[in-house]
Amino acid sequence: MVEAYNLWAENYDSQPGNLMLDLDAIIFSKLLDGLRLKDKQAADIGCGTGRHWPRILAENPAALTGFDVSPGMLSKLRIKYPKADTAVITNNRFHAIADQSYDVILSTLTVAHIRDIEEALRAWCRILRDGGDIIITDFHPDALAMGGKRTFSHKNGTRTVQNFVHPVEMIKDILLGNGFDVAAEQERRVDDSVRHYYQEQNALHVYEKFKDCPIIYGLHFKKQ
Repeated sequence: MVEAYNLWAENYDSQPGNLMLDLDAIIFSKLLDGLRLKDKQAADIGCGTGRHWPRILAENPAALTGFDVSPGMLSKLRIKYPKADTAVITNNRFHAIADQSYDVILSTLTVAHIRDIEEALRAWCRILRDGGDIIITDFHPDALAMGGKRTFSHKNGTRTVQNFVHPVEMIKDILLGNGFDVAAEQERRVDDSVRHYYQEQNALHVYEKFKDCPIIYGLHFKKQ
C-alpha cells in the first residue's frame, strides 16, 4: 500500500471527475460544519497530499498535524504547505504521541486501508482529549464487499490499492465501547445523481452493478 500511494502521489491532486474524491469533499464538509475547529489541536490521519487542508485551515485550528503512511504523499503536501507539521505512520499505535494530545482527529478515505482497525481506533481514542471529536469518511464496506476497488492510473496502466472490509456498525461499536457517542452520520449511494461519472468513463456496466449500493459514508463521533 505504501508503494502504491507513493506512486499515486504523482497525480493525486489532478483527478477531475473522480467520484470518490468529489463525494468525499461533500460529506467531509457537511461533517466539519458540525464541530468547532477554531483554536483546536487537530490531527489529520491519512492526510495524503493535504486535499482537505484548505477547508480545515479555514476554520483556524491552533495547530494541524498530518499523518500518512506514504512519504510521497507527505512530500507533495509539504510543497503546498512548507511549514506543515507531518509524520510518517509506521504502525497503528502512535507510540510517539502522548495521551490526549489532540482535540480533533480527522480521517478521510483511510480506515479501509488499515488491517487491524480496532488497534488503530483504540490508539486514536488514547491520543484524543476528553470531549474531543473524530470524523471518519471512507469507501463504504458494502461496496467493497461487492467487489469495489480503489484504483488509480499509472504509466498507462491501472493500479489497485488493498482494502479491508470493516463494517460501519463494527467501527461504531468500537468507538461507542470506548466512550464515544455518534454525533452525525452521512451516506451516499450510487444513484442517478452520479450516473454521469460512470458514463464519462464508459463504465455504465459498473454503474448498473452498484446501483442503489452505498458507496461512501461519513461519521462524526464525540468523546464523552
